[in-house]
Amino acid sequence: MKMRVILTVVGVITATPALALFWPQLLTSSYGLTDPDHMTTALLQHRGVLQAALGAAIVWGAFHLPARVPAAATAIVTKSVFLALTVVDVGTRADMNLISLVFDPIAIVILTVVIVLHLRESAPTAAPV
Repeated sequence: MKMRVILTVVGVITATPALALFWPQLLTSSYGLTDPDHMTTALLQHRGVLQAALGAAIVWGAFHLPARVPAAATAIVTKSVFLALTVVDVGTRADMNLISLVFDPIAIVILTVVIVLHLRESAPTAAPV
């Protein structure tokens, strides 16, 4: 039960960039953009849809065991790449919102633990000798 709650919370928070579809002004607080051009707005809103899909997959994995490892692994890869692309550049890192800087590394650790626990639980037990 705890695992479902944890994955649901991680999935919902992961999906929050999709809110920019309905409130484009969130791009200012989320990405530090004051007057994004139309293409930048569209790309970031599209990113929000992809984040919503990823968040939904994580929540799905909370309730459907076969989806758990693929969803968690996908989230680990995408969050790691985002951090690698942004945190290494001091200027970009300064523009990042605190949620990404804090939540993504924590989510990566949580999702790694989820995968390890899932694999341990699903590993066949050795027959007694």
